[in-house]
Amino acid sequence: MKLIIVSGFSGSGKTTVLHVLEDLGYYCVDNLPIGLLSSFAGQMVAAEGEFYDRTAVGIDARNRSNDLARFPAIINGLRDAGIDIEVIYVNADEHILIKRFSETRRKHPLTRDDMSLAEAIAWERQLLDPIAQEADLRIDTSHTNLHQLRDMVRARVATHKSQTLSLMFVSFGFKHGVPVDADIVFDVRCLPNPYWDTRLREFNGREQPVIEFLEKQATVKEMFDDISAYIERWLPRFQAADRTYLTVAIGCTGGHHRSVYLVEQLNQAFREKYDVIARHRELG
Repeated sequence: MKLIIVSGFSGSGKTTVLHVLEDLGYYCVDNLPIGLLSSFAGQMVAAEGEFYDRTAVGIDARNRSNDLARFPAIINGLRDAGIDIEVIYVNADEHILIKRFSETRRKHPLTRDDMSLAEAIAWERQLLDPIAQEADLRIDTSHTNLHQLRDMVRARVATHKSQTLSLMFVSFGFKHGVPVDADIVFDVRCLPNPYWDTRLREFNGREQPVIEFLEKQATVKEMFDDISAYIERWLPRFQAADRTYLTVAIGCTGGHHRSVYLVEQLNQAFREKYDVIARHRELG
């Protein structure tokens, strides 16, 4: 049986992830108490072959703190019992979460009369840390809208083959912040910048004028070769350590030219060996 556990911050998109998994054919249960997880999984295994061979559960901070602390031991016990488990953890920047709750006028599930929204989010982070530490896939929705989140989950979960590493290359701009869900980050701001050529400024790294400019730069080729060599050498080690998902972020200043070009090149170079997804955060 395949069991996906979805957790993370309130307001970050956990419910959306569960809805996508349901559309993909998973039997989904939201807000399951952690204390019931083992018995629930056992029932799903007993009923496997009917509707429950692929199951997903949502777990949030409204659990007893002792149960949340026992989460690593619980899922390790389930894995020892032969259940294929993946943990998806969804989060977002604190100021983004505050803005979302303010715009929707929804109440954070942990807020009380004597606790502000910011304090509730900080408490939630502390409570959920044992789950975050076990995450196979982290998704940061700070710069992601609803449709992009749905597409990302479909791409990374639906097309992911068992025993194959799911590799995502993400381009981003440092001036907009480093993706917090990145496992590896490369800084390519040292490369020649097409932005300073006014004829190229309005194009991006997927378009021919920028591609031609960057292909003429020897340092760009050197950077690509070095990043490729690093990935070639170390990805098998990550895979051997039972990593299911890996996110490699490539950053330049604005996230439109150099990082986009390199992500496209890396996507082409590694797509035959791994399940590869290319995402350009600043292009929308």
